[in-house]
Amino acid sequence: MSRYWSTVVGGLTPYVPGEQPKLPNLVKLNTNENPYGPSPRALAALRAEAGDTLRLYPDPNCDSLKQAIAAFHKLKPAQIFVGNGSDEVLAHTFLALLKHDEPALFPDITYSFYPVYCGLYGIEYRQVPLTGSFEIRVDDYLRPNGGIIFPNPNAPTGRPLALAEIERLLRANAGSVVVVDEAYVDFGAESAVGLVERYPQLLVVHTLSKSHSLAGLRVGYALGHADLIEALRRVKDSFNSYPLDRFAVAGAAAAMEDRAYFEQTCAKVVATRTRLAGDLASLGFDVLPSAANFVFARHRRHGGAELAARLRERSIIVRHFNKPPRIEPFLRITVGTDAQCVALIAALKVILA
Repeated sequence: MSRYWSTVVGGLTPYVPGEQPKLPNLVKLNTNENPYGPSPRALAALRAEAGDTLRLYPDPNCDSLKQAIAAFHKLKPAQIFVGNGSDEVLAHTFLALLKHDEPALFPDITYSFYPVYCGLYGIEYRQVPLTGSFEIRVDDYLRPNGGIIFPNPNAPTGRPLALAEIERLLRANAGSVVVVDEAYVDFGAESAVGLVERYPQLLVVHTLSKSHSLAGLRVGYALGHADLIEALRRVKDSFNSYPLDRFAVAGAAAAMEDRAYFEQTCAKVVATRTRLAGDLASLGFDVLPSAANFVFARHRRHGGAELAARLRERSIIVRHFNKPPRIEPFLRITVGTDAQCVALIAALKVILA
């Protein structure tokens, strides 16, 4: 059927999502899902939404959700944009704010959807190498650009960039948008949301998939100056007026309102991450400092692909990246429950022995 494809489709290299295997007794540590369920208030809101009103379209502006997000972050609803997962929010961001004459800049080791969006929309880009210790160095971005985007903490490394460094970048880069993708920020990094009021070129992107345990609901949002939000709205309304259904709006709003549950589950993940990193180090792994709900680690004697395959034989799934070659030795391991991490360490002890 390829003879019917457009020239754009033929040149695309699509993003490869994390595997969702159907294996019995699976220990699933490959896609950074929260090991703890959603807020009980979110589940109650979802149940309450199942009714006759499903015959009606949802609110295209998602006002109730925007109000909940604004209250959570102490901003105004006009500074909030919501979408079908942060991936959709990022897709609109690339088209609305990062497509310019100068190339967009992002790290060479980062979320692999970024170059996919550039290919889809015909955006020129430059990948900026991380340091030898896999860190983002702000000085490397102080050059002409059509926009800058990076995750904080970075993915898949988990390393955070200090808020003072983000502000230094903003002060030096007033001429184009800076997008901080904070998918994992709630597990230990400093959020840049507090800088939104001072820097009109700053857009911060969040998701409810990780820290709010709602990966199955597909809700993401952006925070920024009203002018940036209006650009995103124009793209959204040229693509899909109703990206969030009634369940997503109701469940996400309730999750945002349950701050106590959110803080409790994040704290549990952080505590387990600390123990997991120590256990891996005791087995001969080099573990990068992580502020995310995963760790990025390499063994000093065994390759990443080998270890991932041997773990799979024991129904334990972790993520291995073979590109770029610099990270081929590493495994990205989601922080699961204490029991899941104990099972992982026990399996690694057998494998390494």
